[in-house]
Order: sequence, then structure tokens, then C-alpha cells
Amino acid sequence: MDIYKINCIGELLRTNEYPGRGIVLGCSADGKKAVAAYFIMGRSANSRNRVFTEKNGEIFTEPFDASKVEDPSLIIYAAVRKNGNDLIVTNGDQTDTIYEGLENGLFFGKALESRCFEPDAPNFTPRISGMISFGEGGFSYRMSILKSIDAEGSDCARYGFSYPAKAGLGHFIHTYVCNGNPIPTFQGEPERVAIPERIDEFADTLWNNLNEDNKISLWVRYTDLATGDYEEKIINKNK
Repeated sequence: MDIYKINCIGELLRTNEYPGRGIVLGCSADGKKAVAAYFIMGRSANSRNRVFTEKNGEIFTEPFDASKVEDPSLIIYAAVRKNGNDLIVTNGDQTDTIYEGLENGLFFGKALESRCFEPDAPNFTPRISGMISFGEGGFSYRMSILKSIDAEGSDCARYGFSYPAKAGLGHFIHTYVCNGNPIPTFQGEPERVAIPERIDEFADTLWNNLNEDNKISLWVRYTDLATGDYEEKIINKNK
């Protein structure tokens, strides 16, 4: 087993019917851009009735057809926000928890101590979070997963990961191992994946390899480390 293998994310997705929601953070192959991506998938009509929208540099999940919303509590939230030099990406309203924690002087992991997995038994969907911290011409990033410690949801296990930026390398964390009933929770460390130089190539690789029936929306952003300018793409299945 090669623990330093860098995987093709297209291959990881192509063979997985339902990774659920996924976050990728890393550095472009040329070492010039910080890269962040987030996708959502869904099996129920309520989950599939969503799109990503951009407002003032922040990304939100919103209903595609408001008349068909059944329960907005776990599916409508700010997925991406920026606080100073930190870019926050999560799969739920813990985006706001991290943002407010930073405002109050708390670090990424400390802010998340007030949260746990989602109350959607029997799946107990993990809360996955990531944050890119920009510095002088460079960056580092962190990832977190909060998940049930057992099948009963009796308590929360908390895992945190911290990475330096390395050209061409990213890390991929997702809510589920694969499809199932209940759906098995992600296990182990975030997966090492290759990050290409161009945003179009990366976005196409992600979108085209997500399961056609279950994919909903994708967001990708490449931030230029020299200028701070960014390029982003949003793809919604619902149009």
C-alpha cells in the first residue's frame, strides 16, 4: 500500500455512487493558486431540489423550486464564507459557527467544539468542514469531520487535519463511504488527490464523474496567491 499515492479524483468518484457531500482543498499544479471545491448530492426529492447561488463572494444552497421544500433545516445554508484571510467551506450551517468563532478569537477547531453530526438518524450525517488560511504569498489549510461515535448517535467523535500547501496536491473529504441504508460514514484521513493547473479541467473532472442520478451542484474556486483575485465556477443540475 502506497500511503503517499496521489489519487485521480475522477477515478475515486467514478466508482462511488454516493459519496454524499464533498470538500476538496489544495494547491494547483503550478503552485500559483489555492484551490477549493464543494459538491452536494442527494437521494430524496427534498435534497435534490437545490442549487448553488453566489452572493457577494459567498456561496449558498437555495431551493430550486421553493414550493416543493419539505424541510429546509439541513439543506439550506451558507456553504462558503470568507473572514479576513480565511476561506471557510462546509456542508452545513457550521459555516456560520466557524465564521462567528473567528470573529470572537476562536481557532477553527475550537469553534467547532460547539457542534456535532447532523440529527438525521439512522444516517447521522457527518459535518465536514474546511478552511484555507492565506498568508504572505502562500497558504495552509485545515479540515474537520464531526461524526457519530456509534450506530446509536450517543456522542460525537471529532477529527481535525492540518496541511501545508504543496503544488499539485489536494485533500478530499466526503460525508459517506458509499451508498447504503443507513449510509456508511466516511472513515480515515482525507484522501490525497491531484489538483490540475486549470479550473476548467478540475471542474469538468469533478462534475463529469459524479453519479448522474445523485449529483446536484458543484462549486470550484481558484485563488491567485500573488494577487488575491479568484476565478470560480458553479454548476447546477437544476437549471
